Amino acid sequence: MQQLTVNLDDRSYPIHIGAGLLDQIDLLAPHIAGKQVCIVTDDTVAPLYLERLCQTLAGYSLLPVILPTGEAFKNWSTLQQIFDALLNARHDRRTTLIALGGGVVGDMTGFAAACYQRGVDFIQIPTTLLSQVDSSVGGKTGINHPAGKNMIGAFYQPRAVLIDTDSLKTLPDREVSAGLAEIIKYGLIRDSGFHAWLEEHMPSLRKLDPALITEAIARSCAIKAEVVAADEREGGVRAILNLGHTFGHAIEAHQGYGTWLHGEAVGAGMVMALEMSRELGWLPAEDCRRGIDLIARAGLPTAPPRGMLADDFRQLMAVDKKVLDGQLRLVLLRQLGEAVVTADFEAAVLDGILAGVGQ
Repeated sequence: MQQLTVNLDDRSYPIHIGAGLLDQIDLLAPHIAGKQVCIVTDDTVAPLYLERLCQTLAGYSLLPVILPTGEAFKNWSTLQQIFDALLNARHDRRTTLIALGGGVVGDMTGFAAACYQRGVDFIQIPTTLLSQVDSSVGGKTGINHPAGKNMIGAFYQPRAVLIDTDSLKTLPDREVSAGLAEIIKYGLIRDSGFHAWLEEHMPSLRKLDPALITEAIARSCAIKAEVVAADEREGGVRAILNLGHTFGHAIEAHQGYGTWLHGEAVGAGMVMALEMSRELGWLPAEDCRRGIDLIARAGLPTAPPRGMLADDFRQLMAVDKKVLDGQLRLVLLRQLGEAVVTADFEAAVLDGILAGVGQ
């Protein structure tokens, strides 16, 4: 097992990474204040891991809440199911919510924890590769709005993150590729050496080689923990974690949440960011090629969906969370391993990138 720490003073918390962790009550018990535990999961993950987690937590008063699966259900009405269950079971302020599932479950459980009785503890147990390396760490919680992804939510940190790599064994290949998108992102924005390591090991990572995928998860979480510790509420450097996301969120909203997986949309979005960085004269053409090639080798799309036009992107990107005072900011690359959040780019270059979509 590997252990990392997200350093946020009195709200610091551990990230445990390893195989078989779902059975280890000693990793969970120190972060559960009372006797009531609400396990939030979905109807895909529940048949796989809910009973096992309940056995691990047998000494507690357990309340399972099983939500419908998918990004399309990341909304107010689904969130209300969590509140209804907590209130009907009379859970008090010492309850602990546990998110058992992917990023949708994790985001909604965290948001519910932030809101219920004005804040109760929660623990992340992510079961997809994407949630293990991204959404479970850093305290971003929320739900979608038809006009934009994750536009309603709160910054609210978990008490702990438990990453059981055994859960990846039941993951479809498409979900593996989606998770690799976020892993690739970390190399592009912060660590060119990690990017080179991913280039060397991508075939084995797609096959979920245990040692290599554990190393990739640990390195990704370490980078995210470092960035979050420096800028918890995304007032500055944390926004670099959104490489490709401005374009990607537009794709998700346009296609309908869940049609494209988040990682797939981010993959295509990162290609657009790489190409724009090259066109601005910031990123060498060879580095751009390497980045796009790695995204393709991870099994990800390298272009937006056919039929999505430039005007579609412009309208949806206008409500991106990085827009300040009406000005669009993008995450772009100066070089592999160095990202910048900026509005200082020629509009014609963005127009050129968008002119090529929809083909």
